[in-house]
Amino acid sequence: MLRHKVRVLIVDDSASVRQTLTTILGEDSDIEVMGTASDPFAAARRLQSELPDVIILDIEMPRMDGITFLRKIMAQCPLPVIICSSLTEQGSDLMFQALEAGAVDILPKPRADARRALMEASNRLREAVKCAARARVRPRQERRPLIEARLTADAIMPPPLQGRSRPETDRIVCIGISTGGTEALLEVLEALPPNCPGMLIVQHMPQGFTAAFARRLDGLCQIKVKEAEDGETVQPGCAYIAPGARHMLLQRTGLRYHIAIKDGPPVSRHRPSVDVLFRSAAQYAARNALGIIMTGMGDDGARGLLEMRKIGASTCAQDEESCVVFGMPKEAIACGAAEKIVPLGQIPREIMLWHQVGPGILAD
Repeated sequence: MLRHKVRVLIVDDSASVRQTLTTILGEDSDIEVMGTASDPFAAARRLQSELPDVIILDIEMPRMDGITFLRKIMAQCPLPVIICSSLTEQGSDLMFQALEAGAVDILPKPRADARRALMEASNRLREAVKCAARARVRPRQERRPLIEARLTADAIMPPPLQGRSRPETDRIVCIGISTGGTEALLEVLEALPPNCPGMLIVQHMPQGFTAAFARRLDGLCQIKVKEAEDGETVQPGCAYIAPGARHMLLQRTGLRYHIAIKDGPPVSRHRPSVDVLFRSAAQYAARNALGIIMTGMGDDGARGLLEMRKIGASTCAQDEESCVVFGMPKEAIACGAAEKIVPLGQIPREIMLWHQVGPGILAD
């Protein structure tokens, strides 16, 4: 018998799953569900007022994925976390990522009839919670070699050559975005018409999330949205999302643009990296490109956006008021990379005016 009830916070975007987990845990007199949250941002607000003994955390959620949130918890306020997700099959890469990030246990949650599967595993779930409450968790930090070897885009491709002429081609939009980006991207892309220019997008996400994210956007937008594939031609009216854990580069053969998907070390501590995408745009598109940096933590993209601007591309950054996290845009603005600073709601207009009027012209 535990000396006090184990207080649990459930973080899952499914109301049905939250209710099922609450019911299962409530059947044990040693466990108390102190609250539930539909996404990591709601959970973070709850954690500011009180801390649970154990967190049960989903991986696939809106606004921020569970792996990212787990890493933030373990770096800032270490707590026992149990991952309960359909994406953590035995031996999967995400399962190992979760354990490496500090999860004390992994529980599968089948996509089909999750409620029934959880009820059948109720004893295992309650025991996992009580065992997790006794776990000794310590702060986790990024691996020292990764922090010390803070690589630039030089690790993937050389800097663009200044003064080299580039032919007039189709116009290309390159977007870099991170924390808070899932809903911000939806707001931008769903406002664009089918005749918009082709777009390459780096959204910081772990492997396994980007395909589902692209499908969600594709179902809500007039334009086509898909996870990028190596070698495919960039088409107008289509947005290409960089696959998680791989770099995406713009390349050109003659006057046609295509996509290269490459492995390689993290750049600016990210893979995919915005700096890599922006440098490739500077190299192959120059003034035919528009670079946009949006909400996100850190400084990935600032150097690459500056390279784009120096080579003649148009550039802009999302303003502080409309950002969930004013990190990446702030760094780009500070180094002079952003030609213009605009609110989130104005970004679709900037894209279309630039596309219709010409390179180097942004809306007033």
